[in-house]
Amino acid sequence: MTKVLIIEDNNDIRENLVDILCLAGYEVSQANNGRAGVEIANTIIPDIILCDIMMPELDGYGVLFLLHKNELTSRIPFIFITAKSDRTDFRKGMEMGADDYLTKPFDDMELLNAIDIRLKRKHDEQDFYSHSLDKLGKLVPNGKGLNELAAIIAERKSRMFRKNQVVHYEGDRAIGIYLILSGKVKTVKMSEDGRELMTGIYEPDDFLGVNMILSDAPHTDTATAMEDSQLCFFPIEQFEALLQNPEIAGKFIGILSSEVRDRDAHLLQLAYQSVRKRIAEAILRLFRQNNSDGETIAISRDNLAAMSGTASETVSRTLTEFRNEGLIDKKGSSLTILDFSSLVKMRN
Repeated sequence: MTKVLIIEDNNDIRENLVDILCLAGYEVSQANNGRAGVEIANTIIPDIILCDIMMPELDGYGVLFLLHKNELTSRIPFIFITAKSDRTDFRKGMEMGADDYLTKPFDDMELLNAIDIRLKRKHDEQDFYSHSLDKLGKLVPNGKGLNELAAIIAERKSRMFRKNQVVHYEGDRAIGIYLILSGKVKTVKMSEDGRELMTGIYEPDDFLGVNMILSDAPHTDTATAMEDSQLCFFPIEQFEALLQNPEIAGKFIGILSSEVRDRDAHLLQLAYQSVRKRIAEAILRLFRQNNSDGETIAISRDNLAAMSGTASETVSRTLTEFRNEGLIDKKGSSLTILDFSSLVKMRN
C-alpha cells in the first residue's frame, strides 16, 4: 500500500486530509509540526509527503532541506500545501526541489490528482534509472567498476530539475558531482555590472562540478536547468571512492582537462573577438551541441547574450543584422542557420 505522510499543524485541515486519503486507499501517517514530520519520514520512508510551510518547531522549507540531506529521503516526492500564494514563495519552494505546490483551499480531486501525477512520475523515473547504466558504463572500459556505479543508481540518487530550477549557487560548498542524464544545465557568473556570463552548457553524459570537487573549492558559478533535466548525484564520498579505480580517475582527469581548454578558449574569444564574431561563435557552438536536430536551435536572447558576453539589446540588434544578411532566420526562440559557411568565416 502506498504510504503518504502529512505534515500540517492545523488539526482540522490535517484530519480532513487524512480522511480523504484513507478513503482513497492510501496508508496515511501524520505529524503536527515540521520536526516531528522529519522524524517520521526518516522512520517510515513514505512514498510521498504533503507538507505545510508555516509551522512551529520547523517550517516546510526546513523540512524539505533536512529531507534532501538524507540519502534515504532525498528523492521522496514532496508537495507543499499552503495558504501562501506569493510567487516568491512558490519559486523558493521549487528551487529547493519541491515537486508541486497546492494553494489552500483546494478540492479533493485536485489533491488526489497531484498525488497520482507525482507517484506516476516517480515510477517512470525508476524505469528511467534502470536504463541509465548504459550511460554510466561509458566511463569504465570493459565494465570495470560498473558495480559501484550500479549501486549508486540502485540507491536512487537521481532527481528531476525543472526548467529554471537552480542546481547550485555560486559560493555553495561542493558536496558532490552530477551526471546529466537528460536535458541541459547552464553555469553562469555575474559580472560587476550585473550581466550574466555563461561559463558552460552541460548536456546528457556530461559531468557537472568535477573541477570544484577535485580542487576542493566552493562553486565559482551558478548552475541552472535550461529545460527539465534528469541528474544523477554522486556524493563526494562516493566520488572519491570511484577515483580509486585508475580507469575512472583517468576519465575524470580528461574531463577536467577538456573543461579547462574550453573555458580558456571562451575567455580568449570574449577578450579579442568582435561582437558579431562572438555571437556567431555562440550560435555555431549551440548548433554543434544540437546537430542531431538539424540546423534549427532553440535559445533565448538572454542566454545567447550570456554566452557571448554581450547585452541582450546587442544580441537582438546583431541577430536582426544576421537575418537581413540572409545568414539566419529567427521565429520566437527558434533560430535557423541559413548560411553556415558565412557564420564560420565571420570576420573579426
